[in-house]
Amino acid sequence: MRFRRRKRPFGTIPTSAGDESGALVVRRRRGIIFLPNLFTLAALFAGFFAILQAMNQRFDWAAVAIFAAMVLDGMDGRVARLTNTQSAFGEQFDSLSDMTSFGVAPALVMYEWVLNDLGRLGMAGAFVYCACAAMRLARFNANIGVIDKRFFQGLPSPAAAALIAGFVWLAIDNKFHIKEVWMPWFAFGLTVYAGLTMVSNAPFYSGKSFHLSRSVPFWVMVVVVVGMFFISSDPPIVLFTLFCAYAVSGYVYWVWQWWTGRPNPAKPVPASSTTVAKDG
Repeated sequence: MRFRRRKRPFGTIPTSAGDESGALVVRRRRGIIFLPNLFTLAALFAGFFAILQAMNQRFDWAAVAIFAAMVLDGMDGRVARLTNTQSAFGEQFDSLSDMTSFGVAPALVMYEWVLNDLGRLGMAGAFVYCACAAMRLARFNANIGVIDKRFFQGLPSPAAAALIAGFVWLAIDNKFHIKEVWMPWFAFGLTVYAGLTMVSNAPFYSGKSFHLSRSVPFWVMVVVVVGMFFISSDPPIVLFTLFCAYAVSGYVYWVWQWWTGRPNPAKPVPASSTTVAKDG
C-alpha cells in the first residue's frame, strides 16, 4: 500500500518553521526599536547622575554628566533615523528625558553651586531657567512639522544646558573664587539669559541638513580633526567658548535677517511646507 505525499506550493515553508522565522523577525524588530530608546535612557541617567553629584557638592562631575547627556541625546535621534525606527513613544520619552537632563539638572546644579548665595533671587533665577526649558520643549512639540527644519525656534535645551554646565566646569577647573561679588550675579545673568533665549523666536541653526550617510568634502574631516584637537587641549574653555558663540549666533542672524528685510526662518509656517525635526 502506497501513501501519496501532499504537495505544497513551491516556496512555502512548514508552519512550525514559519512561526519560528516570524518570531525571529519580530524579536529583531523589537530590538532595533529599543536601541534609540536605550540611548535616551542613558541620557536620562546622566541627568539624574548630575543631580546626585550636585547634591554631593561634586559640581565638576555634574557638569561633565550634563555634557554626556547632551551627546547621548544627539545620538538617539540619529540612530532612530538611520534605522528608521521613529515612534511616538520615543518622541515622548525623549522630551521627558530632556526636561530632566537639560531643564531640572542644570538649574539645580547652578543653584547648589552659587545661586543660593543670592537667596530668593537665586532661587527665582534657577526657576526661570527650569520653567523656560519646560515651555521650550512644549512649544517644540506643538510646532513639530510647522517650522523650517534647518533652524530651531529659540536656543535648544541641550545647548542651554551646555552653556550652564560649561561655565560651572570652567570656573571649577580654573579655581574661580565663588565668593567674589561678581560671581553669583554673573551666574544669575547667564542662567536667566539661557532660559529666556530658549523661549525666544531667535533662529538657531539646527544642523539637521547634515546627513551622516552622505559623502562630505575632505576639508570637513580636517575641520573635525582640528576641532577635536582644540577641545581635547582644554575642554572647559573651548566648550564654553563654543556654546557662548552659539548662544548669541541666533540673535546675530535674526538681526541680519531683519536688516536685509528677510523673514525669520524659525517662524512657524503651514505644516505642508516643512519637514519634521527633532529637538537637540
